[in-house]
Amino acid sequence: MGRVTTRTPVTRIVLGSDDVAVRRRADTVAVEEPLELRIGGEPLTVTMRTPGHDLELAAGFLVSEGVIGAGADIRAAIHCGGPGTAPSTPILGIGAPPVATLAPAPAGNTYNVLDIALAPQSQDAVAGLARAFTTTSACGVCGAASIDAIEKQSRHDVSVDAVTVEAALLSELPDRLRAGQAVFDKTGGLHAAALFDAATGELLVLREDIGRHNAVDKVIGWAVLDERLPLTGTVLQVSGRASFELVQKAVMAGIPILSAVSAPSSLAVELAARAELTLVGFVRGASMNVYARPDRVKV
Repeated sequence: MGRVTTRTPVTRIVLGSDDVAVRRRADTVAVEEPLELRIGGEPLTVTMRTPGHDLELAAGFLVSEGVIGAGADIRAAIHCGGPGTAPSTPILGIGAPPVATLAPAPAGNTYNVLDIALAPQSQDAVAGLARAFTTTSACGVCGAASIDAIEKQSRHDVSVDAVTVEAALLSELPDRLRAGQAVFDKTGGLHAAALFDAATGELLVLREDIGRHNAVDKVIGWAVLDERLPLTGTVLQVSGRASFELVQKAVMAGIPILSAVSAPSSLAVELAARAELTLVGFVRGASMNVYARPDRVKV
């Protein structure tokens, strides 16, 4: 795994009522590096992310794009070396040869290329995926040809999920999410997403990343690799706003409730209403706004 944080020199300026303090010191910042995702050796997309949990990130992305629906759809995966390095290092192999020669990770491996071999039933979905472009850490659907191409058909119908959640429990989730953000404590520069059991409030998984859509992909990827889809009876809590792509990712994974500490966008509200996903925003202290399927939130 690549580094998650790094140290860099900064000039610290503190303005006082009578004087100004200026000093040089080292500061910790979150790492942002590209990850190239290849399918069967062919480049598919590049995303800017915080290194770590790369297979989860890739699996979550492929679920969101409708390419895979279960961990068994991924046959093997390897981290490839950067330019000038020899072979690759395996991170997953399920009952079939990997997509490249396996060897110990070379010293120069940047872990910034991930090559995935899919099971035969998922190959057609990749062939129809017109999305070979670079995304930034802030962009989950940049470069898609049209809104119709963005809104995918989910394998899971969240409208039939009979889950309910206590409003009091929802009000606790942002603080519980924040308490688990170990890298944010060091850098102040990462988004987070966490999956909770709606009935018990149990934290199932928490992931951080410099991109909020990447953090959600890592959560969903954890679930698909553990064969947990669809994620019925769960709440996805995110640290920022609720954008269209986050609602889409929740729907594609069968998550019935999405809760955010900040605002949703208009497209997010429209998609949540169509899919009958419960969308909650501005979850701060004792108050919250429910934008879709309020019947699931019990007071």
